Amino acid sequence: MKFPNFSSRTHPSLVDVDTDSTTGEIFEAIKRKEILLHHPYDSFTSSVVSFLEQAAADPKVLAIKQTLYRTSGDSPIVDALIDAASAGKQVLALVELRARFDELANVRWARKLEEAGVHVVYGVLGLKTHAKLSLVVRDEGDRLMRYCHIGTGNYNPKTARQYEDLGILTADPELCDDLSRLFNQLSGMAPQTDFRRLLVAPRTLRPGLIERIKREIAHAKAGKPAGIRMKLNSLEDENIIDALYDASEAGIKVEIVVRGICALRAGVPGLSENITVRSYLGRFLEHSRIFHFHNAGHDEIWIGSADMMHRNLDRRVETLVRIVAPASHQKLMVLLDELTSEKFGAWFLQESNEWVRQSQGPAGESLQNLQEFLIARSKAAQ
Repeated sequence: MKFPNFSSRTHPSLVDVDTDSTTGEIFEAIKRKEILLHHPYDSFTSSVVSFLEQAAADPKVLAIKQTLYRTSGDSPIVDALIDAASAGKQVLALVELRARFDELANVRWARKLEEAGVHVVYGVLGLKTHAKLSLVVRDEGDRLMRYCHIGTGNYNPKTARQYEDLGILTADPELCDDLSRLFNQLSGMAPQTDFRRLLVAPRTLRPGLIERIKREIAHAKAGKPAGIRMKLNSLEDENIIDALYDASEAGIKVEIVVRGICALRAGVPGLSENITVRSYLGRFLEHSRIFHFHNAGHDEIWIGSADMMHRNLDRRVETLVRIVAPASHQKLMVLLDELTSEKFGAWFLQESNEWVRQSQGPAGESLQNLQEFLIARSKAAQ
């Protein structure tokens, strides 16, 4: 199968940023406005890679902290971290040596980083670090400013051209403070702590999501608006599934978009008749994770690295971040509306536990391809 040529666009907020800037132009853009990235429609190279390369080159940047789970063989991100350390900046890299199929590559990267003077940390004993986090500390004369990136996908420019993922670049003080505390905790420099905008596995992520599902049930029983939407790679955790069944039995509409494993039974009378499960298969691998709770009209949206599997919730360091910036929040609401729209063709999980492809509407009309729709919108915005 051959697809028409497609090139990622530079995000509109970064179009005027010189990617080779050594004076931190990208930080000024982030300071003006939080940037929600949707890859591969938004370029990973001109956003995330540029963020780290400019941090390495900018003399005002004092420190960079970075997680690395999987990256490319000739990683510009690793090169940026090495350049930063060589320039005398404080650089911390949290490298996961047990990333499946990438163990040897990560050992080599870790050695190379250590040789350059990077403080390499190998995570928390007994846990894989799967969270996608980057934090930059910059001296801006009258104050220290922090900038961060939180994403749903790996710091890999090559797979970012084929994997659908989300991320934010932000200077939000509350969120940057959360990341500072989390990096301190993961590097052994601080005890366990609480966070204001993060849910972190294995301690608070599963309980935090179940608490929000129960909140929707309470809203429904009180006659208030309620609803749950989730997009993820895999769903197999019994506690999350049982909570979603409870939501369905309370009359709450639950819409799930899943790419891989789904242990939940959809459309079963008396159990899950209010749950719809669909899947999109296409040119790009759907990889982002989004969680939306209607919350009686005070919509709450989270994105992050975690799937609803035992390995993610119990044996990994994972993060979900609550999106509060109005523009980012609205864009994600629109994306969720599109993901759960009846106008796009998808595969639907039946009560019989079989997947059935739906490519035609009620009148026999052909349904649109979601990824082609998003490509067309991306091109139109260029």
